[in-house]
Amino acid sequence: MLGAAQQVRLQKVPLPEVRRRQRQWLGHADDSQLLWATGHQCELFHCGVWVKNLLINALARVGGGAAYHLAVDTDAPKHLHLRWPGYSQSISDDPALLDAPWTGLLAAPTPGHIDEVAAALHGAAANWAFKPAIDPIFDSLKRLTLEAANLPSALTNSIHAMEWSLGLRHHSLLASPLYLSDPYLLFVHHVLAGAGEFAAHYNAALDHYRRVRGIRAHGRPMPDLLIHGEEVETPFWLDDLAAGRRSRAAVQRQAGGWTLRLPQGQSFTFDAGADGWNVLEKFVPFLRSNGFQLTPRALTLMVFFRLLVADQFVHGIGGGRYDQVTDHLMERHFGLAPPRYAVTTATLYFPAAAGQRRIDLRPLRQESRRLRHGLLSPDKRRMARQIADLPRHSPQRRDLFFAMHARLERDFDSPVLRDAEYRLRLAEQQHAAERTLFDRELFFALQSQERLVQLVERYDEQVNAAR
Repeated sequence: MLGAAQQVRLQKVPLPEVRRRQRQWLGHADDSQLLWATGHQCELFHCGVWVKNLLINALARVGGGAAYHLAVDTDAPKHLHLRWPGYSQSISDDPALLDAPWTGLLAAPTPGHIDEVAAALHGAAANWAFKPAIDPIFDSLKRLTLEAANLPSALTNSIHAMEWSLGLRHHSLLASPLYLSDPYLLFVHHVLAGAGEFAAHYNAALDHYRRVRGIRAHGRPMPDLLIHGEEVETPFWLDDLAAGRRSRAAVQRQAGGWTLRLPQGQSFTFDAGADGWNVLEKFVPFLRSNGFQLTPRALTLMVFFRLLVADQFVHGIGGGRYDQVTDHLMERHFGLAPPRYAVTTATLYFPAAAGQRRIDLRPLRQESRRLRHGLLSPDKRRMARQIADLPRHSPQRRDLFFAMHARLERDFDSPVLRDAEYRLRLAEQQHAAERTLFDRELFFALQSQERLVQLVERYDEQVNAAR
């Protein structure tokens, strides 16, 4: 469908041509071969995210072609702490971990830091009945830490090396190099040359999503693009690469078209009528000579990746839900029925949770509440009625109110209630201790290799059965 969409044009270039050049840039030169894709932020992701890689591998084995994982190194850092019951430590010792505008600015961990985290894990794992599969990632990080340009590069390559040992054969690539490619920059120029129309379609897609789902908050699932007079917010970050600063890119309507102005005062005007690849002759030098990059925000990244790169994209539940907005945006702006995408997820708790039943606080809380409110039910109701009958702010009403609560305090000291509340406190302490044990968002490599292999095999079996 996408390969035949000659009617969709980016700066007058047919979509199939832009797609072909973008996929060639990735090394996927054969249009007859399918490209199965997924992606996620560069982080210590959990099994629900990791299984997207299992699905694209299984699909590529059955359907042919190649599988790609896009590691988004241009989002704000998050989920970079390695956690297990009783422990949490960042995977990088870069002091900018909490302040960096995007993950690509973070340095790879030092070898000493990796040794420290690995030693803590090995010390804890000595008491576990299973062996975590994470050691190859530690080993790769130590080898790469002095070579990799940054944390996303080291982490992505380390995770990929471990996945290779499990039999997975997808390609892993960072997102940021894509933003230097000519097809991507042509896409950016096209969007910004029609910034007003694109912003209107973007906001309309969000409005449709909110109305269908009864969402009243205008910031969900993400804010509208601001349209203020002759200025329009764009769906890109304006990244100052040298200074490591980020702002929301906006353009202003001027006589020649929509104009992007850099903080230092330089400006570039986008020409909606310009023909084809020639628009890059001035646009690319403008960005590079000034050290800036236009980085796509969430919806725009998915429009780009699903239109220009993938044949079939695989989401998790959250991404799949929000990419319904992308569907409406593509249909409105490009006049194209959006290509379908897949959704998959999985939940694996920490292996030590196997066979354990998580404590349920609700019955204990209900018992405590029932006892507390039931001890004095007849007298409390009688006294409450008497209080209601007395004049507001009267001394008699106040005295009876305090008398009722004094009576309640005496009765609340009963052995039955004390026992119920003691059992509730113990259960709450146990529930807090179990929080990490039953946390579904722990890094997938904390699982045993056996469990991971079983999951890989399950995806292969299910996809083969569906042929």
